[in-house]
Formats: sequence, C-alpha cells, structure tokens
Amino acid sequence: MTLTRLHLTQFRSWARLEIEPDQRPVAIHGPNGAGKTNILEAISMLSPGRGMRGAAPSDQARRGPDVGWQIRALIDDRQVATRALPAQPREVMIDDKPATQVALGSLMRVIWLTPAMDRIWTDAPEARRRFLDRITLSFTPGHAEDALGYDKAMRERNRLLKDEVRDAGWYRALEAQMADMGAALTRNRLDAIARIMAAQDGAETAFPAAILTLLPGEGAADDPDPDSIAARLAEGRSRDMAAGRTLSGPHRADLGAHWGPQSMPAALSSTGEQKALLLSLILANARALAGESPVLLLDEVAAHLDAQRRAALHDEICALNAQCFLTGTGPDLFDTLRDRAQFLSVARDGDASMLV
Repeated sequence: MTLTRLHLTQFRSWARLEIEPDQRPVAIHGPNGAGKTNILEAISMLSPGRGMRGAAPSDQARRGPDVGWQIRALIDDRQVATRALPAQPREVMIDDKPATQVALGSLMRVIWLTPAMDRIWTDAPEARRRFLDRITLSFTPGHAEDALGYDKAMRERNRLLKDEVRDAGWYRALEAQMADMGAALTRNRLDAIARIMAAQDGAETAFPAAILTLLPGEGAADDPDPDSIAARLAEGRSRDMAAGRTLSGPHRADLGAHWGPQSMPAALSSTGEQKALLLSLILANARALAGESPVLLLDEVAAHLDAQRRAALHDEICALNAQCFLTGTGPDLFDTLRDRAQFLSVARDGDASMLV
C-alpha cells in the first residue's frame, strides 16, 4: 500500500497540515522543535498501538487533553482516519466504517527508527522485546491479537496469584490460554527473526549484518510448544504466588544480536556500531517486506552517520520498494538524495508548526 495523502488536524504542534507524498523518499528538514518528528509520529499512528512515541491519545492534542485531534490519510484508494476526542479512547475508521487498530496492521506496514531507540542494546530486555514485536507485527499483523490474548489471560492469572487463590482448575484454564497464545507469539517471533536474517544475506550494504537469536530470558523459553509452556506455568505456581506475578513465559523473552567475524555482542559494540546495527535491521525489515510496500520512518538518523554511511543509507532507501520519510535539521544532511527525494521545509510560527 502507498500513502498518497496525509491530513492532520490539531495533532501535536500542527493545527493543520496536508501533504501528498509520492514514491520518492520524503526529506523533512527544519530547526529543532519545528514539528518534523510530529509528522512521522502521525504516520506511525496509522498502525496498531500508540505510535513511535508511545504517547497516550490525550497527550497528542495540540492544545492539551481538552482538545481532540484527527489524522486522515489516503492509502491507495482506502480512506483511513484515526482520532481521539477529549477524554475518549482512540477511534479508527476505514472507508468511513469503524475498524480496530489491528485492522490498520493489515492495511499498511509501518517501520520506524527514532533516537530513543539508540539505547536498545544496553536497555532492559523489555525494550528489545518491544522492538522485536514491532518487527514481528510488520510480518504478521495477527501478532497483536496473540499478544493481547496472552496479556489478558496473564493479568487474570496474576490477579489469582495476588489473591492467593489455590483452585487448580482456574489456573489450568488460564494457563491453557496463555500456552496457546504464548506459543503463537514465539512462532511469530522466530519467523520474524528468520526473515530478517534472510533479508540480510547477500545484501550489499555499508551496515553490519547481525546474527539474531530469541533469548529465553529468566524463566522463558524459545520453544513454541503449548504443552511445554503450560507445564512450566504449572510448575511455577508456588514461586509465582510468592512474587504475586507470572515469572516465566514468552513475556520474558529477549532479543540477542551479534555481528562481525568475532561475533561481537551488540551491547559491547561502540555507540556508532550499535547505531549502524540497528539501521541494518530496520533496512532488512523493509527489504523483507518489499512485496508489501512498507512505510519507513527514520527520525534524525542522518545526523549520527558519517558522510560515507549517510550516502550509503540514501542509496539503500532509494533501492527499497518502500516509502520513506526522513527528518533532519538541514537540507545538507540529504545532499546525496538531491533530485531523488521530495523535500519539505518546516518551521515554527508561534506555538504552531508550518510548511515553509
């Protein structure tokens, strides 16, 4: 699918914005605070979840929680809208009919990289798990439903644990649900890792290729077998009751990454190589989704690359079968794109953003 029109109303710093991107990369430049990232965040809201900033809907309104916001888009010939009215949850409409956020995942595959993700290799496992699940969602939109089902059953099990309920029948029912959904989560994650690895093989790139593994984490496992997951949950009930929460399962999984002939762990690599490795995975994700025409959002990426890698990044973006939106403080960061990109200059006018 191709995003051919984007219209924002009262979203973040934008009172109003309308752009019509084409197949070329879109380079958005302007000073810090001008509203560049807000455009990318709006596009990320055309996918399931809270977008690339993970913000609550009430925090995305331009003038605070008492004012709503709306994003409208044309994705090929499909009319898509999402909005949040004051004190109301986010709504989604596709072709003027109510839809779920999960439905957005089937309509358009959105991938992003932000400066906040630079710490992913040294952050807690939760950050890497969230990153892996976003990649997995791009391949398997139903992954969101599996995750929601698993989390719902786990919350109910945790409630039993905190209340020290000892009825084995209640636990068996919930653990069976967690086992089925958890096995699906693990299968989806393993498939996503395999597809990323395959997309890296043979690619001529200036960015390091990673060897990825699904790490079990404490009490977790990479075995996508429902019976094994259910057995581990049953065995851990006493320990879980003492902790008041579920300590084992796919919700504790982690993503491991090594690269280079010495199999250097990502967490021990230099800051520059960690960034390059992250970019490599994002590009591989887009490459693996070539048949789906994904949308790639790269926020302030070029500023942290040397000139050679910046040029290589631009070449790779142009070679991908994907729409790409990039931000940077000045047009010089996109000089190797030249006439291969659509340029947007943004600035701040009082408390609102504007196109120059």
